[in-house]
Amino acid sequence: MNIAKNARREFLKNASTIGMFCALGATGLIQCESKKERFYTYPPLLNQAPDGPVLRAGLIGCGYRGTGAVLNFLNAGPNLEITALADVFIDKIELCNKILKEKKGFEVPQEYCFVGFDAFEKVLDSGVDVVILATPPNFRPEHLAACVKARKHVFMEKPIAVDPVGVRSVMISGERADALGLSIVTGTIKRHQKDYIETFRQVAKGEIGDVVSANSYYNVGKLWHKKPKSEWTEMEAMIRDWVNWCWLSGDHIVEQNVHNLDTVNWFVGKHPVKAVGFGARHRRLTGNQYDMFSVDFLYDNDVHYHSMCRQINGCENNVSDQIRGTQGYTNCKNTIYNHDSSIKWAFDYGNKDQMLPISPYDQEHIDWVTAIRTGQPVNETQAIAESTMTGIMGRISAYTGKETTWEEMMNSDIYLSPKHYSFGKVDVDKSVPVPGL
Repeated sequence: MNIAKNARREFLKNASTIGMFCALGATGLIQCESKKERFYTYPPLLNQAPDGPVLRAGLIGCGYRGTGAVLNFLNAGPNLEITALADVFIDKIELCNKILKEKKGFEVPQEYCFVGFDAFEKVLDSGVDVVILATPPNFRPEHLAACVKARKHVFMEKPIAVDPVGVRSVMISGERADALGLSIVTGTIKRHQKDYIETFRQVAKGEIGDVVSANSYYNVGKLWHKKPKSEWTEMEAMIRDWVNWCWLSGDHIVEQNVHNLDTVNWFVGKHPVKAVGFGARHRRLTGNQYDMFSVDFLYDNDVHYHSMCRQINGCENNVSDQIRGTQGYTNCKNTIYNHDSSIKWAFDYGNKDQMLPISPYDQEHIDWVTAIRTGQPVNETQAIAESTMTGIMGRISAYTGKETTWEEMMNSDIYLSPKHYSFGKVDVDKSVPVPGL
């Protein structure tokens, strides 16, 4: 497809720049991967963004998470406004406005509520200063590229793509945002939590020694599904049921498990280079995704990371991370242990200076607005792009039964989206993947 070729050509053109990337996360973490040493600095996590001129935000994607995100944005500080809404379904906009009225006492005027696949363009032309992207992740690369071209600061939900072409497009947009001094914060909330940040600081100082292995688990029940109605077109049915279709969500190893993948990549300080995995589908009622994945990721220093995720009701649940080193291990959240399981270090939740009574969903917006108003841009694009690509690499290995490499992903023309967006039949692969075929 042309979009695949164009994205690959653009990526290769920017590859030398991306290779020298120094990622500045919203927590202030600086990782200069062009140097052997790793340096870390942390500005304080504020409980409110500083005052400043009014920031007018537009929301693109008015579902549950998008509606939550605009409330988080409005909680972040003074002089913050929501002035435009966009979605492909009018009922989503109406519900978002209803919740804004109930919780914040206002509604976005109808003339600034835009419906359709091109609604994001109308938001960008409506006079907004910043944009919140919360559609199904399939749409994120195109929407982010348009926001950066329009020179808008962006908060975007995770993950940021569903296929290698989309991830590389986001990497390019991130580089362009850097050049323009734009701030981009993503929905990887653990990077905005004091306990995780302080635990990471201890690991970076060498408290567990050299990393030798990692495990993570995102084993939970099903999310939800929407059975198609007779009056819906195939496109509408799929979008309303988006968490069950790979071309829209990336499958749950990407859409949900990206939180754990991002945590481990963050603590290890790099992305894996290979994946071998398997998965299965037993209980899903709609869509074409798997119910479970088990993937062995390999980093370039021969460190193995086992990632397990599952969405089936009635099973043992576990959402956690563990990273082992030569001198101990950590749960990444708040504790470092010696090898005999005795506690070596623990985050002090009783210290009021250590913790803020702030939701991490609010905190990421506080960090975003603070970066904008202080003129100190932050850009989390590269980190979430790598974590999303990690999930895609594991998914493709499980779908095919083959070893999959990072190099293959960075050169892949796999592109899952339909050629055209309209409410009718959808020209995508709807089959359930079968390994070995």
